[in-house]
Amino acid sequence: METKMVKELLLQSLEHELGGVKVYETALKCVVNEDLKEEWEKYLEETEKHVQVLHDLCLQMNLDPEEQTPGRKITHDIGASLVAAMEAALGSGEKEMAQCVACEMVTHAEMTDHFNWQLIGEVAKKMTGADGKAMKEAYQEVEDEEDEHYYHSKG
Repeated sequence: METKMVKELLLQSLEHELGGVKVYETALKCVVNEDLKEEWEKYLEETEKHVQVLHDLCLQMNLDPEEQTPGRKITHDIGASLVAAMEAALGSGEKEMAQCVACEMVTHAEMTDHFNWQLIGEVAKKMTGADGKAMKEAYQEVEDEEDEHYYHSKG
């Protein structure tokens, strides 16, 4: 595995999870349905845990989890645009519409999370040594939750 690409994958995934926290925090301002609110509160908590898992993985792999790369900046901007869309919907004063927009933004975020973690899992299979072990453990800790987030957000 090319170290530069693995590093970029992990830093962009970390940035996307950080953005996911903001997506869920904003989505919870839009929510009307109580069942959906409970689900999103749970997913927010799990997403915060995913941030920590990726942060720790970066440290285990001797990567700076704060390092900014051009790809990470783009990932940040995409997350900010999801939040901005929900804030604009909230600004309309139509709570039900805002909830619909929030559902769409959550689905978008979870789709990317799902594919990031799938890719992390595939990379982990090909890596050896301590880095490979750390990636496999991180993947195993998070993948089931990411699958649930993605499949629930779609339906």
